[in-house]
Amino acid sequence: MSVRTAAAIAVVAGVVTTLLPLSATAASAAPTTDGHAVLRTEMGTPIPNGPLTRGGVTETFDLTVKNPTGKAVTYKPWMLLDPTGPSRLQQDDVVFKVESVDAPATKSSIGQQDGEWQGTFFPAAGTPGEPSEGFDIPANGKMTWKVTLGLGANYPTNNGDFNLRAASYNNSVAADGTDSRLFKVGPQIKTGELKTSFAQGSPDMGGPEKRAYWNVNYQATGDGTFATGLASTLILSHPGDEKADFRVQAMIDGRWQDLKEEDVDRYKLPEIPKGFGAASGVRTLPLRVNLGENTKIKQKATVTMEVEVSHATGNTYPLKTVGVKFPLVPFAQPVPSGTPSTTPSATPTKAPATSPSVQPAAATSSSAAAAGNTHTTTTGSGALASTGSSSGTGLYAGLAAALVALGAAAAWLGARRRRGISA
Repeated sequence: MSVRTAAAIAVVAGVVTTLLPLSATAASAAPTTDGHAVLRTEMGTPIPNGPLTRGGVTETFDLTVKNPTGKAVTYKPWMLLDPTGPSRLQQDDVVFKVESVDAPATKSSIGQQDGEWQGTFFPAAGTPGEPSEGFDIPANGKMTWKVTLGLGANYPTNNGDFNLRAASYNNSVAADGTDSRLFKVGPQIKTGELKTSFAQGSPDMGGPEKRAYWNVNYQATGDGTFATGLASTLILSHPGDEKADFRVQAMIDGRWQDLKEEDVDRYKLPEIPKGFGAASGVRTLPLRVNLGENTKIKQKATVTMEVEVSHATGNTYPLKTVGVKFPLVPFAQPVPSGTPSTTPSATPTKAPATSPSVQPAAATSSSAAAAGNTHTTTTGSGALASTGSSSGTGLYAGLAAALVALGAAAAWLGARRRRGISA
């Protein structure tokens, strides 16, 4: 039995989205006999019995609920639709109506729980939404309803056939007595899925421990496309209680841009426009993450990063959730967001071998003068290392001046000696 059959929904008149509190279910009339689910459901052959089409003709079938025991049992209908394809169903994607045949007057509604489409019906004389509302199937008796089913005009083009099960949200129908039917959808399509994954980013500037680079990849397979945009939420966490102060950026329009924190450690990623399908190929969003200056984390921590993907509008229950774990340590000095600053790091690190930190020995006089000015080189970790002049420069300049003075004195003495000899 699926997770959904362990929950309950509140019934409301018309087309609504609501949930039934579990406590209310517990307070309802006993649904079983001797602790066992005993009712049995039977679904008749749909008329006409052909593939359903978007916005096309509906089909009807009889639903009969039988009670083989000697006690009356309360039946709270729950029609569960199990779709194929990557899209969530909106409430109006499926036409659903129920009428009584040999049962009390009936009203029906459509609900959604955990993102799934589900239909229910209840006595018309009752109070919609009341957990006690149901049908008492008499001892050794039965009740029958006529169910009408069809597809709305906007039934997703990337979804195909579906299975419909006649269950009960008070668990009064026996597991082996739950009937179901497969409904074909025309035209037939090859259904696929939405694939979402993380991959190590590039370039990896200094490894993942101070600034982590990751790509989040999206790909749709199968026929059809998504009728809405796809929204993504990035969620970061770590096992400790310390404040993390995550800094997250994404490569948008060719440059790194800060992502706004929508909630604690939750960030909204750029929306994928509607019409995303197999022909769109793989969509990649580069990300980079580091710890900010207000972090209370003082040593390496294991960070968990997840992305939740959902429809941007309508039924926004997540379609897909994937995650990745990686180590992260704070910088000795916080790395500014966006383009690296030219301010030297408080703790210089060794620059890459391809970026010399001192001037060549054979530098010209103009080069030597330029070497006296401090400059910066970006290191592999993303921190900035200071290079150029140091406290030793003044010492070397003083020695050079002394040597020049000594040479001048020697020249003067030599000239005077020559003048004395010639005299």
